[in-house]
Amino acid sequence: MSKQKSTFCCTECGAMSPTWMGKCSHCSAWDTIVEKVEIHSEPNCASAVFATTVDEFGGSIEAIELLDIEAPNVGRLQTGIGELDRVLGGGLVVGGVVLVGGDPGIGKSTLMMQSAIGTVKANEEGTTVLYATSEESAYQCKMRGERVVEGFDNASLKGVYLLADTDLERITAQVLKIRPKLLIIDSIQMVYRRDLNSTPGSVSQIKRCCLELVYLARKLQMAVMIVGHVTKEGQLAGPRVLEHLVDVVLNFEGDRHYALRGLRGAKNRFGTTLEIGLFEMGERGLIEVEDAAAYLDPEAPPRAGAIVCPALHGSRCLLIEVQALVASGTVGQARRRSNGLDGARLPMLIAVLEQHAQLEMNDKDIYTSTVGGLKLIEPAVDLAVCTAMMSGAMNIVLPSNMCAIGEVGLGGEIRSVPQIEQRIAQARRRGYKSLLVPITQEKMGGSGCIGMASIGALGAFLQKNANRAQSKMQLSDGEKKRFTECY
Repeated sequence: MSKQKSTFCCTECGAMSPTWMGKCSHCSAWDTIVEKVEIHSEPNCASAVFATTVDEFGGSIEAIELLDIEAPNVGRLQTGIGELDRVLGGGLVVGGVVLVGGDPGIGKSTLMMQSAIGTVKANEEGTTVLYATSEESAYQCKMRGERVVEGFDNASLKGVYLLADTDLERITAQVLKIRPKLLIIDSIQMVYRRDLNSTPGSVSQIKRCCLELVYLARKLQMAVMIVGHVTKEGQLAGPRVLEHLVDVVLNFEGDRHYALRGLRGAKNRFGTTLEIGLFEMGERGLIEVEDAAAYLDPEAPPRAGAIVCPALHGSRCLLIEVQALVASGTVGQARRRSNGLDGARLPMLIAVLEQHAQLEMNDKDIYTSTVGGLKLIEPAVDLAVCTAMMSGAMNIVLPSNMCAIGEVGLGGEIRSVPQIEQRIAQARRRGYKSLLVPITQEKMGGSGCIGMASIGALGAFLQKNANRAQSKMQLSDGEKKRFTECY
């Protein structure tokens, strides 16, 4: 006998409620509660569905003592993309599931196509990849494959199978037929099961499809990469359980209007989440970037409100320029905006400057940003942000060969940062001779390091070595020449 049961589900977080509400009690989102009608027959229930999934793809039926379990030497699959393998911890783990999220147009599908082609080339002969796309036609995917392969020929795409379908049952049938080493799903929000009475992209569809893909990967010892959509806030769309089911969660960061993109791990059961992969979007897809310092302009004239910081991402050190603009505020509350930096930490640093450097900034509009669109989240960039803001507020020009490294405490003290030697060495390799560092680590850096004990000492240093910026914009000789040629 069929029964109907109505529940209400949040489309943002997947929380269930017995009644309709205007605001979700879990994620506080408005107008996201929708009615969901479940039609099932006795004795069908959630446990029966789960048992069917286990029987279909295999699972451990009896408990096994930990000492008796034999771990197979499955190794890792190399994707042929060094930056991606770095973030994954050495490559794709066989039997693991990777979820990749990012804004529209950031390059997720391009990364998946390059991974598919690179996996076939980088591993042993006979390696195959199945690319299941639900958003494009097979011909459109082939066009992308031809574009990202330099010196394209028909042999370049050998071993890559393409399936333009959204039905998970038909995708599973092709997996059992081809037995690929890597399965790519683009995207999980468009894949569905016909036996579920809900539309593709709904909470129940995403949970069930992802669960079956996880069991399929474990049973067939096959790596799976899943593309996921994101919300307007930059979070992965769908239920939170989606991130719990997979083994690795990667976030593709950056602005699609910038060439530089960053791939960062939010979760990794097989490695660290501190690494970051850098890419540049070009005519032939994503190009690996070994060093973000290439985006710095060594010939740029000194200016106020800009300084370079050696930021640490896992095992690599990146030189990122931090900029700050301090302007006279308009009527009303002063604006505080941050792009690429921790927005919650910016008001704290401003309060420290007001308290310990005697800067009047409560009526100023303050904007901070990083060049290239990369995000800096470690506390070691505090000193660079404070130096840039003080330079902009006092109109003091900073030398173009100066870096700043250090964490700022609430008492105005400059605290030590980890791996200071690696940061200093990377800065000096790029020609930065003057480095502002915590006074406790001044001797570790050798000559050229200027120790700072507090924010007050930083302000005194800047005023003593002040080189005031011109009130009017001055053009360099090269800029004057280009201006004359253009006009």
